[in-house]
Amino acid sequence: MSARWRIGFDIGGTFTDFILADAEAGSIRLHKCLTTPADPSVGALAGLAELTTAAGIALPEVAEIIHGTTLVTNAIIERKGAPVGLITTEGFRDLLEMGTEQRYDIYDLFLRYPEPLVARRHRLEVPERVDRDGRVVTPLDEAAVEAAARKLVAEGAEAVAICFLHSYANPDHERRAASAVRRAAPGLSVSVSSDVVAELWEYQRTVTTCANAYVQPLMDRYVTRLERELW
Repeated sequence: MSARWRIGFDIGGTFTDFILADAEAGSIRLHKCLTTPADPSVGALAGLAELTTAAGIALPEVAEIIHGTTLVTNAIIERKGAPVGLITTEGFRDLLEMGTEQRYDIYDLFLRYPEPLVARRHRLEVPERVDRDGRVVTPLDEAAVEAAARKLVAEGAEAVAICFLHSYANPDHERRAASAVRRAAPGLSVSVSSDVVAELWEYQRTVTTCANAYVQPLMDRYVTRLERELW
Protein backbone atom coordinates (compact mmCIF):
# COMPACT_ATOMS: atom_id res chain seq x y z
CA MET A 1 0.00 0.00 0.00
CA SER A 2 1.36 3.39 -1.05
CA ALA A 3 0.75 6.73 0.65
CA ARG A 4 0.28 8.19 -2.82
CA TRP A 5 -3.48 7.63 -3.09
CA ARG A 6 -6.31 8.84 -0.86
CA ILE A 7 -10.07 8.68 -1.41
CA GLY A 8 -12.89 10.70 0.11
CA PHE A 9 -16.54 9.92 -0.53
CA ASP A 10 -19.82 11.37 0.66
CA ILE A 11 -23.11 9.47 0.56
CA GLY A 12 -26.03 11.84 -0.01
CA GLY A 13 -29.72 11.19 -0.39
CA THR A 14 -29.54 11.14 -4.22
CA PHE A 15 -25.88 10.92 -5.24
CA THR A 16 -22.67 9.54 -3.79
CA ASP A 17 -19.65 11.72 -4.61
CA PHE A 18 -16.01 10.57 -4.74
CA ILE A 19 -12.64 12.26 -4.94
CA LEU A 20 -9.34 10.47 -5.54
CA ALA A 21 -6.24 12.44 -4.56
CA ASP A 22 -2.85 11.61 -6.12
CA ALA A 23 -0.17 13.05 -3.82
CA GLU A 24 2.64 12.26 -6.25
CA ALA A 25 1.10 14.00 -9.25
CA GLY A 26 -0.68 16.66 -7.18
CA SER A 27 -3.95 15.93 -8.99
CA ILE A 28 -7.47 14.83 -8.17
CA ARG A 29 -10.09 12.73 -9.96
CA LEU A 30 -13.82 13.16 -9.35
CA HIS A 31 -16.60 10.60 -9.69
CA LYS A 32 -20.32 10.45 -8.97
CA CYS A 33 -22.88 7.64 -8.83
CA LEU A 34 -26.45 7.18 -7.67
CA THR A 35 -26.99 6.42 -3.98
CA THR A 36 -28.72 3.11 -3.24
CA PRO A 37 -31.07 4.00 -0.35
CA ALA A 38 -32.00 0.42 0.59
CA ASP A 39 -28.32 -0.31 1.28
CA PRO A 40 -26.02 2.71 0.76
CA SER A 41 -22.94 0.48 0.82
CA VAL A 42 -23.95 -1.06 -2.54
CA GLY A 43 -23.63 2.22 -4.43
CA ALA A 44 -20.55 3.26 -2.45
CA LEU A 45 -18.68 0.04 -3.20
CA ALA A 46 -19.66 0.15 -6.88
CA GLY A 47 -18.51 3.77 -7.12
CA LEU A 48 -15.19 2.99 -5.44
CA ALA A 49 -14.60 0.19 -7.94
CA GLU A 50 -15.43 2.48 -10.88
CA LEU A 51 -13.19 5.26 -9.55
CA THR A 52 -10.14 3.07 -8.98
CA THR A 53 -10.60 1.25 -12.31
CA ALA A 54 -10.75 4.56 -14.18
CA ALA A 55 -7.53 5.65 -12.45
CA GLY A 56 -5.81 2.36 -13.29
CA ILE A 57 -5.17 1.38 -9.67
CA ALA A 58 -6.42 -1.30 -7.30
CA LEU A 59 -8.25 -0.45 -4.09
CA PRO A 60 -5.52 -2.01 -1.87
CA GLU A 61 -3.12 0.66 -3.21
CA VAL A 62 -5.19 3.38 -1.50
CA ALA A 63 -3.62 4.48 1.78
CA GLU A 64 -6.64 6.25 3.30
CA ILE A 65 -10.39 6.38 2.74
CA ILE A 66 -12.43 9.16 4.38
CA HIS A 67 -16.21 8.85 4.51
CA GLY A 68 -18.97 11.39 5.17
CA THR A 69 -22.72 11.18 4.81
CA THR A 70 -25.98 13.09 5.15
CA LEU A 71 -27.95 9.86 5.56
CA VAL A 72 -28.39 10.35 9.32
CA THR A 73 -29.73 13.89 8.91
CA ASN A 74 -32.01 12.80 6.06
CA ALA A 75 -33.38 9.84 8.03
CA ILE A 76 -34.33 12.09 10.95
CA ILE A 77 -35.84 14.86 8.81
CA GLU A 78 -37.80 12.41 6.63
CA ARG A 79 -38.74 10.21 9.62
CA LYS A 80 -37.26 7.10 8.01
CA GLY A 81 -35.39 5.69 10.98
CA ALA A 82 -36.00 2.43 12.79
CA PRO A 83 -38.92 1.76 15.15
CA VAL A 84 -37.48 2.83 18.49
CA GLY A 85 -38.35 2.58 22.17
CA LEU A 86 -37.22 4.41 25.30
CA ILE A 87 -36.48 2.95 28.73
CA THR A 88 -36.32 5.67 31.35
CA THR A 89 -36.58 6.46 35.04
CA GLU A 90 -40.00 5.92 36.59
CA GLY A 91 -42.05 9.11 36.23
CA PHE A 92 -40.13 10.58 33.28
CA ARG A 93 -41.67 9.00 30.17
CA ASP A 94 -43.25 12.30 29.04
CA LEU A 95 -40.03 14.27 29.07
CA LEU A 96 -39.80 14.12 25.25
CA GLU A 97 -43.10 16.00 24.92
CA MET A 98 -42.61 18.38 27.84
CA GLY A 99 -39.24 19.50 26.49
CA THR A 100 -37.86 22.67 28.06
CA GLU A 101 -41.09 24.66 27.61
CA GLN A 102 -39.26 27.02 25.26
CA ARG A 103 -41.18 28.22 22.20
CA TYR A 104 -39.53 29.44 19.02
CA ASP A 105 -42.54 31.70 18.38
CA ILE A 106 -43.94 32.81 21.73
CA TYR A 107 -46.90 34.64 20.15
CA ASP A 108 -48.21 31.75 18.03
CA LEU A 109 -51.15 30.29 19.97
CA PHE A 110 -51.48 27.42 17.50
CA LEU A 111 -47.84 26.40 17.39
CA ARG A 112 -47.37 22.67 16.77
CA TYR A 113 -44.16 20.83 17.55
CA PRO A 114 -42.98 17.77 15.59
CA GLU A 115 -44.08 14.44 17.04
CA PRO A 116 -41.40 12.85 19.27
CA LEU A 117 -39.27 10.18 17.62
CA VAL A 118 -40.59 7.70 20.22
CA ALA A 119 -44.35 7.25 20.55
CA ARG A 120 -45.68 7.42 24.13
CA ARG A 121 -46.70 3.75 24.17
CA HIS A 122 -43.07 2.84 23.43
CA ARG A 123 -41.69 4.91 26.32
CA LEU A 124 -41.39 2.56 29.27
CA GLU A 125 -40.47 3.39 32.85
CA VAL A 126 -38.47 1.24 35.26
CA PRO A 127 -37.78 1.67 38.98
CA GLU A 128 -34.38 3.33 39.55
CA ARG A 129 -33.11 6.67 40.77
CA VAL A 130 -29.76 8.39 41.14
CA ASP A 131 -29.45 11.86 42.63
CA ARG A 132 -27.56 14.78 41.11
CA ASP A 133 -24.36 13.75 42.88
CA GLY A 134 -24.52 10.20 41.55
CA ARG A 135 -25.71 8.59 44.78
CA VAL A 136 -28.18 5.72 44.37
CA VAL A 137 -31.61 6.60 45.77
CA THR A 138 -33.55 3.67 44.26
CA PRO A 139 -31.70 0.54 43.06
CA LEU A 140 -32.17 -0.49 39.45
CA ASP A 141 -34.80 -3.18 38.84
CA GLU A 142 -33.06 -5.26 36.16
CA ALA A 143 -36.01 -7.63 35.85
CA ALA A 144 -38.20 -4.65 34.92
CA VAL A 145 -35.63 -3.62 32.29
CA GLU A 146 -35.65 -7.11 30.77
CA ALA A 147 -39.47 -7.12 30.72
CA ALA A 148 -39.49 -3.68 29.04
CA ALA A 149 -37.03 -4.88 26.39
CA ARG A 150 -39.16 -7.93 25.59
CA LYS A 151 -42.27 -5.75 25.38
CA LEU A 152 -40.61 -3.34 22.96
CA VAL A 153 -39.42 -6.19 20.71
CA ALA A 154 -42.92 -7.70 20.72
CA GLU A 155 -44.26 -4.32 19.55
CA GLY A 156 -41.77 -4.14 16.67
CA ALA A 157 -38.93 -2.02 18.06
CA GLU A 158 -35.53 -2.43 16.39
CA ALA A 159 -33.66 -0.05 18.70
CA VAL A 160 -33.92 1.27 22.24
CA ALA A 161 -32.64 4.38 23.99
CA ILE A 162 -31.78 4.13 27.68
CA CYS A 163 -31.86 7.44 29.53
CA PHE A 164 -31.96 7.61 33.32
CA LEU A 165 -32.07 10.65 35.57
CA HIS A 166 -28.62 12.04 36.46
CA SER A 167 -26.76 9.26 34.65
CA TYR A 168 -24.08 11.78 33.65
CA ALA A 169 -23.04 11.73 37.34
CA ASN A 170 -23.22 7.95 37.69
CA PRO A 171 -23.69 5.78 34.56
CA ASP A 172 -23.80 2.45 36.43
CA HIS A 173 -27.58 1.97 36.20
CA GLU A 174 -27.60 2.72 32.48
CA ARG A 175 -24.76 0.32 31.78
CA ARG A 176 -26.41 -2.43 33.78
CA ALA A 177 -29.70 -1.73 32.01
CA ALA A 178 -27.95 -2.01 28.63
CA SER A 179 -26.59 -5.42 29.65
CA ALA A 180 -30.07 -6.49 30.76
CA VAL A 181 -31.56 -5.39 27.42
CA ARG A 182 -28.93 -7.34 25.49
CA ARG A 183 -29.68 -10.45 27.57
CA ALA A 184 -33.42 -10.19 27.02
CA ALA A 185 -33.35 -8.98 23.40
CA PRO A 186 -29.97 -9.70 21.74
CA GLY A 187 -31.02 -8.30 18.35
CA LEU A 188 -32.02 -4.89 19.66
CA SER A 189 -29.71 -1.91 18.96
CA VAL A 190 -28.98 -0.11 22.22
CA SER A 191 -28.08 3.56 22.75
CA VAL A 192 -27.08 4.67 26.25
CA SER A 193 -27.30 8.36 27.14
CA SER A 194 -24.17 8.36 29.30
CA ASP A 195 -22.22 7.13 26.25
CA VAL A 196 -23.95 9.33 23.67
CA VAL A 197 -23.98 12.65 25.57
CA ALA A 198 -23.02 12.51 29.27
CA GLU A 199 -24.13 16.05 30.07
CA LEU A 200 -26.62 17.97 32.20
CA TRP A 201 -30.20 18.71 31.08
CA GLU A 202 -32.49 15.70 30.90
CA TYR A 203 -34.50 16.70 27.82
CA GLN A 204 -31.48 17.44 25.64
CA ARG A 205 -29.77 14.22 26.69
CA THR A 206 -32.92 12.13 26.16
CA VAL A 207 -33.84 13.52 22.77
CA THR A 208 -30.24 13.17 21.51
CA THR A 209 -30.04 9.55 22.67
CA CYS A 210 -33.40 8.75 21.05
CA ALA A 211 -32.17 10.28 17.78
CA ASN A 212 -29.02 8.15 18.00
CA ALA A 213 -31.09 5.00 18.55
CA TYR A 214 -33.46 5.97 15.72
CA VAL A 215 -30.69 5.87 13.10
CA GLN A 216 -28.39 3.27 14.64
CA PRO A 217 -29.76 0.20 12.77
CA LEU A 218 -29.41 2.01 9.43
CA MET A 219 -25.82 2.98 10.17
CA ASP A 220 -24.90 -0.43 11.58
CA ARG A 221 -26.03 -2.28 8.48
CA TYR A 222 -24.18 -0.28 5.87
CA VAL A 223 -21.06 0.59 7.86
CA THR A 224 -20.61 -3.08 8.78
CA ARG A 225 -20.82 -4.08 5.13
CA LEU A 226 -18.44 -1.31 4.07
CA GLU A 227 -15.87 -2.42 6.64
CA ARG A 228 -16.24 -6.06 5.66
CA GLU A 229 -15.80 -5.37 1.93
CA LEU A 230 -12.97 -2.86 2.30
CA TRP A 231 -10.95 -4.68 4.92
